[in-house]
Amino acid sequence: MNSRSRVLAAFAFETPDRVPVDYAANPGIDAKMKAHYGLKADDGEGLRRALGVDFRGIGAPYAGKPLHDPVAARRVDPQWGWHTRLVEHESGNYWDYCDFPLQDADLEAVEAWPMPSPDDYDYSAVAERCTAHDEFALYVGNPGLACVMNTAGFLRGMDRMFVDLALEDPAGLRLIDRFLDIQYEVTVRELEAANGRIDFMWIGEDLGTQKGPMISREMFDALIRPRHQRFIDLAKAHDLPVMIHTCGSSSWAYEDYIEMGVNAVDTLQPEAAGMDPATLKREFGGRLAFHGCISTTGPLAFGTPDDVRLQVRETLETMGPDSGYMLSPTHMIQDNSPLENVLAMYDEGHRVGTYAPVS
Repeated sequence: MNSRSRVLAAFAFETPDRVPVDYAANPGIDAKMKAHYGLKADDGEGLRRALGVDFRGIGAPYAGKPLHDPVAARRVDPQWGWHTRLVEHESGNYWDYCDFPLQDADLEAVEAWPMPSPDDYDYSAVAERCTAHDEFALYVGNPGLACVMNTAGFLRGMDRMFVDLALEDPAGLRLIDRFLDIQYEVTVRELEAANGRIDFMWIGEDLGTQKGPMISREMFDALIRPRHQRFIDLAKAHDLPVMIHTCGSSSWAYEDYIEMGVNAVDTLQPEAAGMDPATLKREFGGRLAFHGCISTTGPLAFGTPDDVRLQVRETLETMGPDSGYMLSPTHMIQDNSPLENVLAMYDEGHRVGTYAPVS
């Protein structure tokens, strides 16, 4: 099998020659991984090949002019205008959302906020990237595609975003729909440019805390589900399976997503309520494929390489060959994960990736 057929077998609940493997990491640990393999700092493709990663994202890069001015001591996204600030911690740093420039915006201010046009993207790059990565499983989107709550929170702040949903505030809902309308049209054009070569669509929404749902079912039904259905229907119009990223305790919504046409679920934090591999396999095996389960707050960060290897083997044995399991960290691998642990995860995935019993 090549990477593409391996991933498609997992989506179809067939047994591939080995478990499909994916990768995502924060800049600090990513730089250490590249240095370990003797790669240049910008050689993300080289690192993915070194790790045997089976997935590649396809998208049209933004080619328009910056729409938002720089701000001192901040990163300002040139397309959407959200702000981030650098936060230092003992194992590195990260850029965290801040300022929330539309926190107090009314409907008129939301309508006037500069956003890109779907015409501002370079769709010619889509076909080029598809050709260059033809042997891999190619997806359009990412965990931010179709996302309602995080997207609004980047500009409104998370507390204001939840108030917007609770009150169905016209300004907050309009901000969400302006963003999603642009995402939708860009995705339509990306799929057209790919000319049938995309293998699945990846969308996302963080639906759970560590203990349970983040929102009520009534709010999900009224405000989240119809906005996600639109993107799922687009994927189905192109005969594509859909994978959804759902952080925290999110399995409460999985029956809904099965009904909506979702084929796979991503992240799968094993520490969160109802998200351990055995429960997911028992409740949804054969109906949803699984992508994740290797926790970035478990042995990968705080254990030994042997602990990581054991978790990989136990996850593979629990999920089994008929569940469509794909080996991936639960989130971006964090900078506090030791290099040797990350290497152990990928080495073990390749070494016993045929769902062998734990030994």
